[in-house]
Amino acid sequence: MVRDDLLRLRADAEAEMTTLAASLEALFSASRDSNADDEHDPEGATIGFERAQLTALLAAARDRIAEVDDALRRVGAGTYGVCEGCGRPIPAERLAARPFARRCIACASA
Repeated sequence: MVRDDLLRLRADAEAEMTTLAASLEALFSASRDSNADDEHDPEGATIGFERAQLTALLAAARDRIAEVDDALRRVGAGTYGVCEGCGRPIPAERLAARPFARRCIACASA
């Protein structure tokens, strides 16, 4: 069950990453084809802002995939749900909220 949930999270993150990468490429393409001065356009966000926002979201999606992959390795090793800090079980509520958690709340707060 946990493995299936993690694989679903990974698939969602991959789909998001694909969409964001396509949006970023479209933005790059549009900015190459345009000579508009968007830095002084009072009507909306600049291309630079949009590029930075998409780049940050893409990096977050990549990080999420890496976290899920690591959680899948822990499932395979039999250590999923065990705190890396204290060795105690991570509460189910924490894993439900953050399925790739490596530490219990006490250790994560320390």
